[in-house]
Amino acid sequence: MDGQVRCLRSKALLVFWLICVSVVSIEMVEVPESGSTSGVYIVYTELPQGEPRAHHLKTLASIVGSEQAARDALLYVYTHAATGFSAKLTKDQAAEMSKQPGVLSVQPSMTYQLASGSRTGGLF
Repeated sequence: MDGQVRCLRSKALLVFWLICVSVVSIEMVEVPESGSTSGVYIVYTELPQGEPRAHHLKTLASIVGSEQAARDALLYVYTHAATGFSAKLTKDQAAEMSKQPGVLSVQPSMTYQLASGSRTGGLF
């Protein structure tokens, strides 16, 4: 029962986080168009068994070809509001990652800039 509550709590926090992020969106980083150009992707996963970083590196290595390539590509491991990681991937690798067991979603990373309140930005 404790695992179910923790899973529901994680999903609720993820939904809340996604709603908050979408509200403040102003500027997006371009997503790579070709399969060979890499960009940063956020990979949302189910809660892994064991140590999250090791689990994510194993999943990433299956896509990028080796443990060393996975360590080079891994940028950050998320463990609080959401479970997953960010990594440098090509568009083709991101598509393949989305098919892996335990992967919920693969999204291009976006940069958000909050409005400063200044009237010179043209927003108001």
